[in-house]
Amino acid sequence: MSFTMSARFDVIVIGAGPAGIASAVQAARVGARTLLVEKSGILGGTTILNGVNFPGLFHAWGRQIISGIGWELVTRTVEESGQVLPDFSSWRGLRHWRLQVLVDRAVYAALADRMVLDSGANLLLHTMVAGVVPNEDGWEVSLCLKEGLKTFQAGVLIDCTGDANVVRMAGLPLSRNAGRQPGTLIMSTSGYDLEKLDFEALEAAFQEALTRGTLLKTDLGSVKHFLSARGNNCMHVPEIDAETSEGKTRAEIRAREAMLRIFQFMRAQPGLSEFRIDHFATECGIRETASIVGETRITHDDYVSGRIWPDSVCYSFYPIDIHRSDGIGIDVRPLEEGVFPTIPLGALLPRDSRNLLVAGRSACGDQEAQSAYRVQASAMAMGQAAGAVAALAVQSGRELREVPMTSLRDLLQRHGAVVPEPADP
Repeated sequence: MSFTMSARFDVIVIGAGPAGIASAVQAARVGARTLLVEKSGILGGTTILNGVNFPGLFHAWGRQIISGIGWELVTRTVEESGQVLPDFSSWRGLRHWRLQVLVDRAVYAALADRMVLDSGANLLLHTMVAGVVPNEDGWEVSLCLKEGLKTFQAGVLIDCTGDANVVRMAGLPLSRNAGRQPGTLIMSTSGYDLEKLDFEALEAAFQEALTRGTLLKTDLGSVKHFLSARGNNCMHVPEIDAETSEGKTRAEIRAREAMLRIFQFMRAQPGLSEFRIDHFATECGIRETASIVGETRITHDDYVSGRIWPDSVCYSFYPIDIHRSDGIGIDVRPLEEGVFPTIPLGALLPRDSRNLLVAGRSACGDQEAQSAYRVQASAMAMGQAAGAVAALAVQSGRELREVPMTSLRDLLQRHGAVVPEPADP
């Protein structure tokens, strides 16, 4: 791949996580000249960099409500790695996380590369956005490559950064909650036999460590829960602002400091002298930073009622899942049976913008709704919808808001997506 200093693209997608991959692939598959830009050296975002390799949920009440490009990547990974999908029809009596699909990170990342390139999209890794300026034809985008700054032109920009970085650079307003949810550094632990551990003594040692200040309550929650889960996503990094590079740097350092405290504490306990951390995520996982001020704001009541918007582009399904800002405790509120929440296109459109979309957790909504639709499957569905409307807009010479909903729904359905109809339940 090679680019001139002012290469022109129909669509530029910033951020190659769950939303960004689906956006770029969808736009490219229908003939839009597409560029996908990723700050790291690997595709996958939350799935890979944050180690959250259980990208659900795609099914609700035994019915598949999210399909399309994201589901295609997940099922290809499952097939390639010889795994078996859960029985989604056997959902009664199961906690929501029991229907997550666990994907092999190595296979997923490699297949994501193949999917993006096979779609015809162009890809730039190790690249960040330095600035965006609107013009008559769309956007002038300054990208920071390893060799320096280069300027590109885009008909439509899709912000899949998760933090609304591009929207902020464009000078458009963002919404932030006073008490943002904590981050988590996912890890996998081993070197111990649960049956041989004295958890009463371990909990007493944990309390003593808290008193001494050698551990924080947010490091473990409880020793038994952490060890039984083999680490996983049990720890929290509270009071972080991951919206900026400075804030994200502090989050990463604090996450690894917590990981070291956990390691040192465990190795000093009876029965845990061989405790080890086999794997830890490259980056601290972030649940919440900023949301756009969109044309439509999804509220808690909208989400839990399963409201069908006139411009609904996809479903979402996950319980309200707010991790307390102090990092201690989680407020989980399952949806009522038969509720199928939807995401409107207006929540992906920054107010007073042109030729600019977001997809993923920075879509417009209150904290309760966002705590549910921020998950990967929902981000994939939003991303595919964003890529579809972007391609239709540039190919028809229309602004995003002028694309007929009938055309958008038809395109998405032809590419395997499940799209809510106005008369759907």
